[in-house]
Amino acid sequence: MDEKTKKKMTPQELEERLIEFASRIIDLVESLPKGSAAAKHLGGQLLRSGTSPALNYGEVQAAESRDDWKHKMKICLKELRETLVCLKLIRKRKWFPDTRFEPLLAENNELVSIFVSSLKTATSK
Repeated sequence: MDEKTKKKMTPQELEERLIEFASRIIDLVESLPKGSAAAKHLGGQLLRSGTSPALNYGEVQAAESRDDWKHKMKICLKELRETLVCLKLIRKRKWFPDTRFEPLLAENNELVSIFVSSLKTATSK
């Protein structure tokens, strides 16, 4: 983990990080090859799963109970894991240089770690 994940993040900082991640996903999707059915399909899937954590995190912050909070956090985590697989599949197609993917994959992995850690802490209480 890097410095960003070592210190405890505020909900606002995590939300901003998720929004930045979603923006980077949108940029990637918009630069996928035009005219490729596979790129169109994967792009649509990535657009949904890669922006969902930021959107759903607003729901997390408005959770009505501890169980509701955990459920909504699990949805964010599920979407991040789906995004990771989609990114790996797009990388495998070699549409972009690996240098473009490594930072995005690293951020995706760090976000997964943050959500896993938060859920473990909440479950142990």
